[in-house]
Amino acid sequence: MSAAPLVQITVGVVVERRKAESPWIDFTWRPVTALPGAPAAAPWTQLSTAGDVTTFYVGATEIALYRTDTAHYRDNLASGSPALWVALRPTGVEPPFDLIAVTADPAEGEAYTQNGDHMVEVVPMPDAVRAVVEMFVAEHHVEQPFVKRKRDRADPEALGRRGPLPKDRTR
Repeated sequence: MSAAPLVQITVGVVVERRKAESPWIDFTWRPVTALPGAPAAAPWTQLSTAGDVTTFYVGATEIALYRTDTAHYRDNLASGSPALWVALRPTGVEPPFDLIAVTADPAEGEAYTQNGDHMVEVVPMPDAVRAVVEMFVAEHHVEQPFVKRKRDRADPEALGRRGPLPKDRTR
């Protein structure tokens, strides 16, 4: 059982559907933005259409912040362009994707790619979310000193040859 998150931030996700230039698929999909809070729109509401590009509001989810992951959040914030990782699972029916998670932890975002079926994309972190993550890191981050583990010394006597093995006379 994992620990409960100390802070949860609600975000809405917007995806883009673009006409594909491929004979094998009709459209390409990708998350394009995260909205702070949960908009009043229903999931999979069409937001706009411009030529071959249509945007949809996918739905809302919570970004969970844990005390043990503050180093990852700090590194994300220090990158110069803080990001959120959006994970979507293809459904094979309409709507075409389920929103699995949104995270500010790069390691967790990478972990969602391990399945191979999920679509995981990086979107810019909204300023309102960034402010909450910065406050969380400032309040909860504790620098852990690096301690190099000493290796066990090899026992030179254990590495020597054994004498001849006794013959098994029961055979």
